[in-house]
Amino acid sequence: AVIPYFGYARQDRRTKARTPISAKLVANMIAQSGIERVLTMDLHAAQIQGFFDIPVDNLYASPIFALDIKHHFRNCLGEVMVVSPDVGGVARARELAKRIGAPLAIVDKRREKAGEVAEMTVIGDVSGKRCIIVDDICDTAGTLVKAAELLANSGAKEVHAYISHGVMSGPAVERVSSSVMKSLVITDTIAPTDAILTAPNIRVVPTAPIFAQAILNIWGGTSVSSLFDDATLEPLYETAYP
Repeated sequence: AVIPYFGYARQDRRTKARTPISAKLVANMIAQSGIERVLTMDLHAAQIQGFFDIPVDNLYASPIFALDIKHHFRNCLGEVMVVSPDVGGVARARELAKRIGAPLAIVDKRREKAGEVAEMTVIGDVSGKRCIIVDDICDTAGTLVKAAELLANSGAKEVHAYISHGVMSGPAVERVSSSVMKSLVITDTIAPTDAILTAPNIRVVPTAPIFAQAILNIWGGTSVSSLFDDATLEPLYETAYP
């Protein structure tokens, strides 16, 4: 089964008494339905692969984002700085920063309660940088927009964001469109709405090439991890980034 966006991934642990671990429940349902293998992208937490009793191939959007950044920032790549919007996303941001040879900064946020950001500070010098926030999910875009404003107020020349899954619920599109972000790049793991497609500063990159090649590799018995190499991925996206 190809599941580009595993929607229950954020319910991967019990945060308080008598709450379900929905990710495990859905994993059990998928296995019980007779599905023998799952192909997905950027699980919210890598350990979710262990919830399944069947093989799970977790693809990553970072190689696609790296190609996109190298293409769109080719004349100013030295000014790019990758930013993690929270401490939990540092590994993801570090991977992208390593791929494009950019420095890394972190937005440290401390919540008073769920859904509210109490305080945000930047760890790292972003002055004069073209900051690229990288994360796996953009839901209502509240935290993303606040992080972008913080970076701009901290001296960033430009603020962009690359997000694997554009849930974009509620006022997300409006928030992004009216924010300081110059661009938001999402993948099509969730079908983009007309509002997303017509937004002036939102762009969608395709995942079909990497999913198609992954399926071919699985059926052919070859390595799926080879898709994480730029040399393998670039030919798949040569029409998008000539």
